[in-house]
Amino acid sequence: MKVLLDRGEVDILIPCEGTYPYVRGGVSSWIAQLITGLPEYRFGIAFLGSRKSDYSPKPLFEFPDNLVFVVELFMFDDNEKTPVKSKNGEAKNFEEVEKLYRWFRNNQEEKDFPKKFKKLDFYRNKIDEPSFLYSREAWYFISNKNQENCPEISFLDYFWSVRSIHIPIWKVVKLANFVLHKGKIVHSPSTGYAGFLSTLIANDTGKPFILTEHGIYTKERKIDLISSSFNLYKKLDLFRESAEDNYIQTMWVNFFEGIGKMSYSKANPILSLFSVAKETQIAYGAKRELCTVIPNGVDIQRLGATLKYRPKDIPKVITLIGRVVSIKDIKTFIRAVRVTANVIPDVEAWIVGPDDEEIAYAEECRDLIEILDVKENIKFLGFQNIADILPKSGLQTLTSISEGMPLVILEGFAAGVPCVSTDVGSCKELIYGGEQEGDRELGKAGVICQIANVEELSLAYIKLLTDEEAWYKAQKVALERVNRFYTQEIFLNNYRDVYKKTFEELEK
Repeated sequence: MKVLLDRGEVDILIPCEGTYPYVRGGVSSWIAQLITGLPEYRFGIAFLGSRKSDYSPKPLFEFPDNLVFVVELFMFDDNEKTPVKSKNGEAKNFEEVEKLYRWFRNNQEEKDFPKKFKKLDFYRNKIDEPSFLYSREAWYFISNKNQENCPEISFLDYFWSVRSIHIPIWKVVKLANFVLHKGKIVHSPSTGYAGFLSTLIANDTGKPFILTEHGIYTKERKIDLISSSFNLYKKLDLFRESAEDNYIQTMWVNFFEGIGKMSYSKANPILSLFSVAKETQIAYGAKRELCTVIPNGVDIQRLGATLKYRPKDIPKVITLIGRVVSIKDIKTFIRAVRVTANVIPDVEAWIVGPDDEEIAYAEECRDLIEILDVKENIKFLGFQNIADILPKSGLQTLTSISEGMPLVILEGFAAGVPCVSTDVGSCKELIYGGEQEGDRELGKAGVICQIANVEELSLAYIKLLTDEEAWYKAQKVALERVNRFYTQEIFLNNYRDVYKKTFEELEK
């Protein structure tokens, strides 16, 4: 654990899991926008990452004056490991662990997380990290569970999976103890480990806990697990047993569903960015009366100023702004570009974003480009200033298999760029119109396609790049929608009201 910045009292503490300040775009941009846009509040950041080597060696954002505290903890780094020291452990304490284990396995049957496990005291004094990781009682407990529930699975794989699930718990507890009295309220941008940290702080101190989910964390982790990108202990597929995969995946899913419910049980309000996400939160255990939608907003003045740089003709450029990772389904984009190039030979496809997060996947994408012979059409541009990229783009696209409310679509709209997207997250609401009065009547700002549907995507690209009337109609809708419903001013005023109300309640 390392403190990067400490210059005074904090009003709002934001726990960040793998985002700000070491990752650009998405949630990180949202956090930066919130902090800089509300200078009347002093913010703190508690960053939770996997390993230091997984991120940029230094922060990617300049810290504004009202960001007064930043601490980081990397859960799987060697210097964060507890020294190995054998101990016997207490059998009676593992009876409590047994209750917790049963709750995670059957968490659909109970509405709330067991109260005693919400308190830091349990992790400090009942089952601390050395007791769970190195005691004889822990060995007996894990061995018995393996034999009781999944004897067909290799004990070694089961053992390390259990360890991987539980190691971060005590790292989060360590961070919670450190930041316990930092901030008057806690505002987490996700459930998961950040939500767990927020819940522990709120339960121990009584501080208000605001939750804003951009995507639905539990749903996204399920997708990660299914695609095996989250599996820390991969083996060659030839030797992988389906029963092993399914059981270990289920363990992870139950864990994330459980700590998600823990967050929902304490947070108030519970915010989302679009209506479908709100309903999903409720389905995962959030109370409907606590759930509210606050959409993202963008700086329409800054991005709108780029319109004067657009060329007269529609550029034959399709831009995908996002990380080169499997959840963005870059491979489907590449295949769709191949089909598009058969009709528009000089079409260009720009992939704008970092490619060092899933290195093997990025290499597979490059291999696919070679195989499909579209290396003259597709360019990897890395991180770029979108104000430079958008005026040169004819279309923006997202081919993701999961999204929340992508800021890049709104940014593209503000710069006059229609969008072709898969039907994920809020993309349909953004492109076809949402539930706000008069939104759907504006029309379509692009095209929505089914996930992984190369034919639908390529047809949409070809249509909009070759039909000027259709393109200009979509551009007009895009500009009107973002200016009416998704401005940065509306976004910041909504959160200003949330914070004001929370502080007023706190002072009563």
